[in-house]
Formats: sequence, C-alpha cells, structure tokens
Amino acid sequence: MQTFQEMDDRAWAIRQRYAALEAARYGRPWTAEEVALGFVGDVGDLMKLVQAAEGVRAIPEAKAKLAHELADCLWSVMVLARLYDVDLAAAFTGTMDELDQRLAD
Repeated sequence: MQTFQEMDDRAWAIRQRYAALEAARYGRPWTAEEVALGFVGDVGDLMKLVQAAEGVRAIPEAKAKLAHELADCLWSVMVLARLYDVDLAAAFTGTMDELDQRLAD
C-alpha cells in the first residue's frame, strides 16, 4: 500500500505528463481552472455511476467503472491541491478533527 505522500507525488508526476501532452497538442498546458473544470466533468461521470450502483441506470461493469471514477476524482483533488498550494494531508486531518469534535459535542 502506498503512503499518501507517494500517491500525491505520483498524481503530480502524471499531471506533469499531461501538461507536456497538452502543451504539444494545444500550445500550452491546462490552467488550474481548466483542471478544475475537468474535475467537474469527472464528478458528473461519477454521479452516473452512483445511479447505476443504485439501480437507476444501466451501465455495464458499473462497479469497476465506479472505482475508476472515484480514483479519477481523487487524482483531480490531489492535483488541484498542489496547483493551489494546499497541504491536503494537513487540511484533511484538520477537517476530520473538526468533524470529530462537532460529533462529540
């Protein structure tokens, strides 16, 4: 199992490869806003697969596709955190601490 830091580093390395591909195809890499728009598209795809998991849509191999799309969304969040200089691990820990405290009150 990879550590969060290893996963984050790998996500960023893959983003760098996409940036090079975008520069070759379109003359420039995507902006942070365009990466975020791509994430919104992934969330839309995720919702269709959630509907399939709930029996409201017929999508072949929905469970495997759901896992893939969740991973795509996680990748986007990790990349966006880097693009916006957010320490995602620290933010996650802080947010979970806040939720724990809220639930304890």
